[in-house]
Amino acid sequence: MTSPESPAIPARLSRLPELASDLWWTWNRAREVFRRLDYPLWRQSNHNPVLMLDRLTPSVLEHAAADPAFLARYDETIEALDAMRASTRTWWRERVAADPSEIVAYFCAEFALHQSLPIYAGGLGVLAGDHCKEASDLGVPLIGVGFMYPQGYFRQRLNAEGWQQEVYEQLDWRCAPIAKARTVDNKPCVVLVPLGKRTVLVQVWEIRMGRVRLLLLDTDTEQNAPWDRELSARLYGGGQDTRLQQEIVLGLGGVLALRAMGLKPGAWHLNEGHAAFVILQRMRDLLAAGQRWDDALAEVRRTTIFTTHTPVPAGHDAFPFHLVEEHLANCWGSMNGYGEQFLALGGYDNGQGQGPLFNMTALAMRSAGAINAVSQLHGHVTRQMFAPLWPDRAEDARPVGAITNGVHVPTWVAAEMAHLFERHLSPAWRDQYEDPAFWERIREIPDEELWHARRALRSYLFQFIRERARQRWVEDQAGAPRIVAGGVMLDPEALTIGFARRFTGYKRPDLVFRDVDRLARIMGGAGRPVQLIFAGKAHPADDAGKHRLQAIFRHALDPKFGGRIAFVDDYDLSVARRLVQGCDVWLNTPRKPLEASGTSGMKASMNGVLHLSVADGWWAEGYDGGNGWQIIGQAASSDPDAVDAADAEALYRLLEEDVVPTFYERDAHGLPRRWLSMVKQAIVTITPRFSARRMVKEYVERAYAPAMTKADAKAVRR
Repeated sequence: MTSPESPAIPARLSRLPELASDLWWTWNRAREVFRRLDYPLWRQSNHNPVLMLDRLTPSVLEHAAADPAFLARYDETIEALDAMRASTRTWWRERVAADPSEIVAYFCAEFALHQSLPIYAGGLGVLAGDHCKEASDLGVPLIGVGFMYPQGYFRQRLNAEGWQQEVYEQLDWRCAPIAKARTVDNKPCVVLVPLGKRTVLVQVWEIRMGRVRLLLLDTDTEQNAPWDRELSARLYGGGQDTRLQQEIVLGLGGVLALRAMGLKPGAWHLNEGHAAFVILQRMRDLLAAGQRWDDALAEVRRTTIFTTHTPVPAGHDAFPFHLVEEHLANCWGSMNGYGEQFLALGGYDNGQGQGPLFNMTALAMRSAGAINAVSQLHGHVTRQMFAPLWPDRAEDARPVGAITNGVHVPTWVAAEMAHLFERHLSPAWRDQYEDPAFWERIREIPDEELWHARRALRSYLFQFIRERARQRWVEDQAGAPRIVAGGVMLDPEALTIGFARRFTGYKRPDLVFRDVDRLARIMGGAGRPVQLIFAGKAHPADDAGKHRLQAIFRHALDPKFGGRIAFVDDYDLSVARRLVQGCDVWLNTPRKPLEASGTSGMKASMNGVLHLSVADGWWAEGYDGGNGWQIIGQAASSDPDAVDAADAEALYRLLEEDVVPTFYERDAHGLPRRWLSMVKQAIVTITPRFSARRMVKEYVERAYAPAMTKADAKAVRR
């Protein structure tokens, strides 16, 4: 979407706006079109082609329209876009005999698609975005449903003392790849959602991602009361009351939007409990059509898939019954007297001393025919945590399986690594990356070429860090402490360890600092320097997380570390991509078993960044003894402090005895042969097994296809 003041696009390049507004370009060579158009502006716009087209000068466009090399790339890209849209030979079409008019409706509270759309907070959104991209590649007829947060998630800034400050910025609709969704009669899609004793208008926006579309709900319309306009303003904003109302709008409004657009879901995938009110609206529709309660619930179960991502009871949204009844007041009349039965579906006591509450995860689990956790270990944790839902069943008989998360390989693999794959594996490697045998050929890549690519990626990371520090100095007038903590003193040739994730207690971002003097000795070893780069946000309400972040900022200023610690602020997809591609080691230190899956280590490993992690989440499955390292502390008790001490000791020993020596062990040609052997092993073993392609195919074969072909519904099993 461009503004009326945007420069006129030459007829020869008339489809540039269309290409910019289809996020398919984000994981294909299509990005080269925009890079070649105006590279400085490409960087200034933070790789946002819609914003670029709004700011381009007519002379640049006229020059491009007369440049044969540019036109060749443009034509090739448009041809690829059209071929993708027109193709009927997709994996889905060949494997699933479903009604072609039916879709998979995929509901999630956040989607991370590109940094130009800040409607995500972290891992859940990144997973949802990768799921959608892979569904597009496979031809799965998926429609995502979420929120269009006008203020998105917050921008992070640190003050001179390293304290996190949250900045909210209104999204400029003109410079985002979105458009108003249309109803079946081609009118702007606006739906009416009953909320309390009033009705809230919800505008529906649409984003294109190749073969997949994403619908985003927005209550910021002039007809709504001011407080209702704010409901969808911020991701995870406000208190419990706001959170409940948001989830009602997501569930009810999403179903109503799909209906208004004439879309017929044959499978309904609820990605985390935030979306569980989809069940209420579907039950209302079936009861209004004359079905009895038991028959309606059976139909909902047959076609509902639920994925849980949270391994701790307190992380599952639960609300007082009176609050739920109050905000659903206008719904009870359409429930044909079954309101109590619906409330019972959500009733659950999580054992945290609050008594029975309306639990969104319990609602989803009681109403879904296929339930899965996001790693094998998380499946075990979930079956134990929600055992009261199935009191008469042994753990193995509880209907919660596991589909381990995966990441969208074309999105996360660096261009330098992709060039290696094209030269030594196949120009069409993106079509074969789920085949383990295909990746064995990685071992044939000359060590010299692989090391050159890895050094280049580290260099790009440091260029980015220096530029980010310069930007903070110019735009924020940041003082010396913030500039130093930002990483300007880092050595581009030193072993670099990255840690980037949400700053919260169980992730233990400060574990590596448990023995500061020992860490300083490791990092300052003669001829073997080690560096640590941190990034991540604390939730605005998590003061403990902010204190952990601030402590790391202060460590970055401690002279005993010699400027070898950095904190890169305002963590987003752009920062994440540079870190998982440019570091040498990826550090992950959650308190086991509180990491449901995690995906950043998968992205790092695919780029040849070796994973150093506690055996939690996906790493409990992914580690093979030679593709990274596992931190295995030998605690004498389960006391958290004892566990932390043991894990820190194990981490230090790994760094001292294995990680650092292996990186700096060089042959006569200056190559770390043993290190590069581990890099190859990581790429070979992790890329096919932990790709979103494998993940989405599992969802299709074990959940979507059975629902859409009316096969016997089965729980997603291990």
